[in-house]
Parts: sequence; C-alpha cells; structure tokens
Amino acid sequence: MKKIISLLLLVALFSSCNEYQKALKTEDVAVKFEMATKLYDAGKYSKAIRIFEQIAPAYRGKPQAEKLFYMFSQSYYKTQQYYLAGYQFESFVSGYPKSEKLEEAAYLGAKSYSMLSPVYSLDQTDTTKALDKLQTFIDNYPNSTYLAEANATVKVLSEKIEKKVFENAKGYNTISDYKSAIVALDNFVADYPGTPFKEDALYYKLDSAYQLAINSIPSKMQDRLNVAKAAQLNLIKFKADTKYKQVANEMLARIDKDLQKFTK
Repeated sequence: MKKIISLLLLVALFSSCNEYQKALKTEDVAVKFEMATKLYDAGKYSKAIRIFEQIAPAYRGKPQAEKLFYMFSQSYYKTQQYYLAGYQFESFVSGYPKSEKLEEAAYLGAKSYSMLSPVYSLDQTDTTKALDKLQTFIDNYPNSTYLAEANATVKVLSEKIEKKVFENAKGYNTISDYKSAIVALDNFVADYPGTPFKEDALYYKLDSAYQLAINSIPSKMQDRLNVAKAAQLNLIKFKADTKYKQVANEMLARIDKDLQKFTK
C-alpha cells in the first residue's frame, strides 16, 4: 500500500511539474493566469511569480488585472522580495483606488519598505523612506485596522535612527574629542527631546564636559568646571535615580573640589 501511495504521489508531482512547464511555455495567457492563480493559492509564490512576470503586461487594463496585480504584489511580499513588493503594492494602490484591497495594499507597501531597514549602524536611507511611507499611510487611513501596528513600526524605526545619531555623537566622547561631543550631544537632545537615549546622552555630555574641564589649562578650567557642574545637575534633574548616579556624584565632588581653588 505504501508503495502505491508513493507512486501516486510521484505521478501527481510529475503531472503538476509538467503542467507548470507547459504553462510557462504556452502563448495562451488565460492558461498562464489560471496556473499562476493555482500556484498562488497553494502558497507556491516563487513559481507563481515567474508566470505573473510573463503575463502582467498583457493583463493591464483587463477585468482580471486587479486580482492579478494583488496576487503578484503578495507573492513578492511572501517571498521577502521587499523592494519589488513595495513597488508593486504602490502601483496597485495608484492603479486601483477603488479596490477593496486598497487599504491592505497601502499598508503592506509601506511595511515592505520597513522590512528593508538595516541595523542602526548602517546607512539609514531605507529607514527614512519607510518612515515616510508609513506616515503617509497613517495620514491617509487614521482609522485603519493596521494603525496600531503601523505606529509600533514607526516607533521602532524612529528609535533606530535616534540610536544611530546618538552613537555618532557618543563616538566623539569615545575618541576623546570632548568639545565636539558636547556640541553633538546637545544637538541630539534638542532634536530628539523624547528619545529613550536621553539619559545616556546627558551622561556622556557630563562626562565630556568633565573630562574637558579637568584636563584644561588654568585659564579655562573654571568656566569649564561650571559647564560640567551644570551638566551633572541636568542629568540628575532629568532622572534622580539615574543608572549613572554614583559616577555622576563622584564627578560632582571632584568638580566642587576643583572649583574651590578659584574662590580663594
């Protein structure tokens, strides 16, 4: 019995492959459309894509085109070809503005770009593009069922960009370019006031100001110590129980001790 079942499966598989090859080679676009739909419904998206690519130009403007281009877009998305998925979904949205799939296509188009966003340390051009696409979706569909997910993705992408900017600013502290670090960290906090990296930015601003002050020539030390003291107060004011509290207080003690030299 097992041998018979295996044989039947092989026959079915061969027949299916043969049918697929015939569909690829035929000039009959209706046959191709039927086969592509069957493959799509079966979750065989890569094979469906090969046929969609063949027949897409011939179906533009035809009644079946809306269904075809929706499946075509989804097939790219399902196979993680996000550049192509984003492009196809955007084309679908502009080509079929009355489609019942419009909102879904608009969201998946924007989401496709978000899937292209790289780790924070790399160039964030695709992340910025994804944020633009998602914001456009949110503006166009404020009551969408996808709104919560879209907003959550925007938050993740925004924080990725903020982390890159923060790490770049922090990098000046790492290489002991404290003047540049102070400026860059000040700009970061001003540009992203609600950032989750604000506590870290305030600390590295303090550390940069502190290191600059204690290593200064006497004529510049007093002013720089006062800048460092203000930075310490800003950190504690922002978060009294900051994870940097102990080291910040140690810095303050050294700052106050050094400032006493200028009051004698």
